[in-house]
Amino acid sequence: MTQSDGPLYVLRLFVSGTTSRSQRAIANVQHVCEERLAGRYDLQVVDVYQDPEATRDLQVVATPTLVKLEPGPMRRIVGDLSNRSKLLVGLELPENAGKRGAAS
Repeated sequence: MTQSDGPLYVLRLFVSGTTSRSQRAIANVQHVCEERLAGRYDLQVVDVYQDPEATRDLQVVATPTLVKLEPGPMRRIVGDLSNRSKLLVGLELPENAGKRGAAS
């Protein structure tokens, strides 16, 4: 990766088990990351049932919650992340820029 490719995004997605809501959030985040941040993101999925301690440092009180750690500032996005516009705003990504293979 070169610096011109943009910053590395460090993301943590907190989910509760394998519920449909959790699975939908994982799929939604992975889709946006692959489409908009391919090769420039580190996504860690944290199941709060398996690792409840992980929620303390980042003060996660609801799931699913996506936390953008880098690039700063830190942002939290709560919900199943199906609202693409809200997800892009939370990640500070322009709505129409950087789409891979988008047709005009």
